[in-house]
Amino acid sequence: QVQLVESGGGLVQAGGSLRLSCAASGRTFSSYAMAWFRQAPGKYREFIALISGSGARTTYADSVKGRFAISRDNAKNTVYLHMNSLKPEDTAVYYCAADLYSRLSSSPISYEYWGQGTQVTVSS
Repeated sequence: QVQLVESGGGLVQAGGSLRLSCAASGRTFSSYAMAWFRQAPGKYREFIALISGSGARTTYADSVKGRFAISRDNAKNTVYLHMNSLKPEDTAVYYCAADLYSRLSSSPISYEYWGQGTQVTVSS
């Protein structure tokens, strides 16, 4: 079992920045990949970024490439999403997810555990 708790969401103006955190517990954190997804009202859950267990490999969706950065601190069992140059279309509930098999997939079905989500709202 893995428990995930996100934090750091909020309201920000367009062009601003936020850092989301996701604290994990229950398994050896460095042994599995982590990812961030988001879901806006009426839309499918969208892949944002993933990171391997060691942190050596990252992958981003085209929609956030160059603006967002994923990182992890295995000593703190925490993964981060650094979001810069935020746009109103980034407004969504953001979820972190754990893939215990480290498939490094952008598909939500590859992730066994999910956090409860944190709301990010970007005003224009």
